Parts: sequence; C-alpha cells; structure tokens
Amino acid sequence: MLLRTTDPFRDFDRLTQQIFGTTNRPAVMPMDAWREGERFVIEFDLPGVAKDSIDLDVERNVLTVRAERVARNGDWEALASERPRGVFSRQLVLGDNLDLDRIEAAYADGVLRLVVPVAEKAKPRKIQVSAGTEERTAIEA
Repeated sequence: MLLRTTDPFRDFDRLTQQIFGTTNRPAVMPMDAWREGERFVIEFDLPGVAKDSIDLDVERNVLTVRAERVARNGDWEALASERPRGVFSRQLVLGDNLDLDRIEAAYADGVLRLVVPVAEKAKPRKIQVSAGTEERTAIEA
C-alpha cells in the first residue's frame, strides 16, 4: 500500500486559492467603512498580523494599507494551512471632502481602525446675508 503525503493537484488548487482567493476567503484584507456624523470610519480585519508590520501611506487622495503575516519557520510539518501568509495590500481612493492630514489609526484585537474626519471646507455652513444700502452713482456721458 502506498501512502501519499502530498497531492500535487490539491497543492496547486490550494496555491490558486491563496493567490486569487475564494468566495469564502478573499485574497484581500476584508474591510468595513461607514460614516459617523462628521467622520468616516474604516476597519480592516488583520488577525495574526504584528502591529509593526502595518504600513499606512497617503499620497494625494490614495490611502495604501500594507500588512504582513509572517510564515512560521522551524522544524515542523504543516497539517493544514488555510490562513494566507505574506504581504497584503489594499488601496482606497478617498474623496476631496476628507481631511487626510488628520487620519487617526489604531490596531487592537486584529482590527485596524482608521478614523478620517470630514474636511472643514466640506462641512455644511451658513452664509449670512447682509442688508446694506448700496450707493448708486449715475454715469454721465
């Protein structure tokens, strides 16, 4: 009887699922976004990622989030490997109505939470109407 410990077809299927993702587990980092009053909140699920490996960049209106889940090294044999490892990256195009200079970021319990305030110029404001008397002058020819 021959006991095969590796199946090349299953390994290839697992590799394609890790690269392209599946409907159950996408290859990108899952996120939720919503508005709370005058701020936008964005949360990314990054379980098992060290805080030091998270990198946030803003260039113009593009927010880039990068994170890395390091593969285990050592003398061991994997029995199951369903959690993706390596570098993850996601880019979001943010609108002009957000204040990108005041983004706050916090990482706790495997969730990266970004809070982006609405820019002052985008907030609704009242415009006063003055009741002034204009001095009219006649133009003589």
